[in-house]
Amino acid sequence: MNTHTVTSYEAELALLDKKIAQMGGLAERNLGQAFDALQRRDPSLADIVIVADGSVDALEQDIEDQVIQMIARRQPLADDLRHVIAALRITGDLERIGDLAKNIAKRARAIADEPHPKPVISGLGHMVELALNQLKMVLDAYAARDADRALQVWHDDQQIDSMYNSLFRELLTYMMEDPRNIGISTHLLFGAKNLERVGDHTTNIAETVHYLVLGKSIPDDRPKSDRTSTTLMGHND
Repeated sequence: MNTHTVTSYEAELALLDKKIAQMGGLAERNLGQAFDALQRRDPSLADIVIVADGSVDALEQDIEDQVIQMIARRQPLADDLRHVIAALRITGDLERIGDLAKNIAKRARAIADEPHPKPVISGLGHMVELALNQLKMVLDAYAARDADRALQVWHDDQQIDSMYNSLFRELLTYMMEDPRNIGISTHLLFGAKNLERVGDHTTNIAETVHYLVLGKSIPDDRPKSDRTSTTLMGHND
């Protein structure tokens, strides 16, 4: 492979990383704005987030097309193959995070005219803050090829799960206290679940970064603290 070809190939890989950074930035912005729309009861901002998800989807398609072309033309091996496959996997997780942000925006629009329980909104705010911090950290880990930072994100997913468990119980109580709360509580519960899923996709990206850098999977079982599936079960179930 001559110098010109090597330089061209490296430029393509750098462009791939640039597109992923751009896609990650859009996903971060949309997630933050989706919560802002919910907190402010702002349907116009919710609509902006819903429309903006199209830009995330377009970048996903662009990256997929580039990866396919690179594999066909360059036939990458070893580290380079891990690089393009990791980019494809990360793109898929970022697209799903974008979808989850759009789902939160749709919930925000649906309940914009209803009063929101302040403790629940506060709890959701803490979840969003942590989710955004984790997403930024894992994107930085990808850019820096930092396996240790990716591993930290992987471990910290339990914090989002714990927050979700707490909000789940709080919303169940809120619904049981007054059946009139069931509608808005259901929307907020789905919003909290969307945030919990953002944490899962961020953890997926962390695993991908770890594999990209070290060429091996994280050896431990994935940390998971979501206990909501057993909340309504009796002790003998």
